[in-house]
Amino acid sequence: MTDLFPAVFDYLDRGGLIMVPLVLLSLVLGWLVSQRLLVLRPLFAAGLSRAEAAAWLGRPDAPAGVGLAAWLLREFAVRRSGDGALDQLVLEETRRVLHQRLTAGLGLIGALAASAPLLGLLGTVLGMIGVFDGIALVGSGNPRPLAQGISEALITTQTGLIIAIFGLYMRNFLHRRVQSLQQQLGSLVLFLQRQLRGAGEVR
Repeated sequence: MTDLFPAVFDYLDRGGLIMVPLVLLSLVLGWLVSQRLLVLRPLFAAGLSRAEAAAWLGRPDAPAGVGLAAWLLREFAVRRSGDGALDQLVLEETRRVLHQRLTAGLGLIGALAASAPLLGLLGTVLGMIGVFDGIALVGSGNPRPLAQGISEALITTQTGLIIAIFGLYMRNFLHRRVQSLQQQLGSLVLFLQRQLRGAGEVR
């Protein structure tokens, strides 16, 4: 473990200046992924049943706790009008707002993941330019410095690809989770709208 940090710093140093934006990009990417996981995780927890969610429609307050239904009802309670017909539209508007919140950050995660290999390639190109400049000055009689220079130039491409693989995998994973939540949310909203419609017809 004591040898790990010097090895990491040596690796970053050999990659050159492009490693600085690559490291910053990876930190931002990791933060965004962690933030999305923390937001989505409670929504998959077992919460209110549909019958329990429907019972909350007639109450002025909103349920606490985790789960998709509780989240929807808390947001609905802020916007509700008390009129059954109008509240059906309010439920639909609440669904749209929550859809946007669910997908927040996914586009940026994808963009950062796609940018990482391009930054890495830029670092490699700059490194290769330095290698060939050195060859022009001292000649190519000794292949060892040439091989070492090429190896170091490829470090940024390797780093960029590692970041991109992680970012694209997590983006696709989060996208699938969000799609599942959106389907559940749409189905729940339709159910609650029917409950409001039925209550209005009874009155």
